[in-house]
Amino acid sequence: MALTGSRERPTTRPRASAPDWRRPAWLDATGEWFRDRVRLLESPLATHHVLLGTTAMLVVIGLVMVLSSSSVEALTEYGTPYYFFRKQAIFAVLGAVVLLVASRVPARAWQRLALPALFATAFLQLLVFVPGIGKEVGGNRNWIQVGGFQAQPSEAAKIALVLALALALSRRQEVLHEPAKLAAAMVPSVGLTIGLVLLSRDLGTALIMMAVVVVMLWVAGIPARWFALAGGIGGLVAALAVLSSTNRRHRVQDWLSGSTDSAQAIQGLSWQPVQGKYALASGGWWGLGLGASREKWSWLPEAHNDFIFAIIGEELGLPGTLTILVLFGVLALATLRLVRRSQTLYAKLAVAGFAAWILGQAGLNIAVVLSLLPVIGVPLPLISYGGSALVLTLLGVGVLLSFARAEPGAPEAIRARESVVARSLAVLPQRTPKRTRPTRGSK
Repeated sequence: MALTGSRERPTTRPRASAPDWRRPAWLDATGEWFRDRVRLLESPLATHHVLLGTTAMLVVIGLVMVLSSSSVEALTEYGTPYYFFRKQAIFAVLGAVVLLVASRVPARAWQRLALPALFATAFLQLLVFVPGIGKEVGGNRNWIQVGGFQAQPSEAAKIALVLALALALSRRQEVLHEPAKLAAAMVPSVGLTIGLVLLSRDLGTALIMMAVVVVMLWVAGIPARWFALAGGIGGLVAALAVLSSTNRRHRVQDWLSGSTDSAQAIQGLSWQPVQGKYALASGGWWGLGLGASREKWSWLPEAHNDFIFAIIGEELGLPGTLTILVLFGVLALATLRLVRRSQTLYAKLAVAGFAAWILGQAGLNIAVVLSLLPVIGVPLPLISYGGSALVLTLLGVGVLLSFARAEPGAPEAIRARESVVARSLAVLPQRTPKRTRPTRGSK
């Protein structure tokens, strides 16, 4: 007999309700932070901010490493470990002022300043040959000294070369495919800069300036087949410059042989690059610690100048050296963006020239420290000790910032930001002048 009203057994088991999962707040905050960074890169002023921020970080790192790498030599020779650091800090402040002033110069004004800068630097470069003014350092007569002031005119010649060559190539676009006419158009800017630098036997600076010319010609659209000819001419000039100097010839022979013989080291032929490699090797993965370098104790010559990258590797290890490489890489990406976004050929050429100068010199210096090239004698831009070099490099960055402020949409963004600041200042309470109590006898 079947029971009525009985419930049937369910065939499936009821599912448990899924928990109400919510993303953690930190994950949302992280995603929003990345989205903000992407929006910043889309801003018309992104190039300007990246250039300025990267340059500031390189200069600050340079000041710290100049203090660390020069402290022993400064204490030995001048009685205080801060001698070189103080001088570099003063030039850094001066360079910052120069950078800010140059960044406010209208982009078009640099075309008008190109020829005056070319003739002024040519005059300064000629002074190195004047007895009593020109000074020879390391076999190169590339310094001028007047009283207690000394400077390297070839640093200013790099700026003049970029501005003048950009002017010549942008005004004579019709001769870009005619070798003879193009060479004639380039003679004033190249001859008054690279020619005079070669006469002063500064091969390292001349090589950097040749690289600047090659990059600017490539951006101008010169046919690729011409670069083989230009490379051959540049190689011939470099070979003649090496053969004309016993010191350079020994350096190249030393580098090719890879010799670390003690006799040669005593003669100074391979001592510096060998000690530079020792510094990098002793630093290992994580470094010995800031200020703990052993090579700066009179073992590595020019520890605070041309070989400061070796001290960075010794004290800060691989993270320190990679930080420098990443910062210069960011600088390269920012200048590439600026070249693409510039609206005039002159701006494109000038930006490419300044980028080739700063980044090419950085690559050359690091390659020398790593023994990939023979010792040439060029500092690491924005980091190595050197007042005139730091100020003029910051001037070059200031010119880049000037062109960055002329990017499409940048002037409008600057005016909008200035109006916001003006409105913010307008709402601040104005201080009313205090009333003075009348003195006796006054009516």
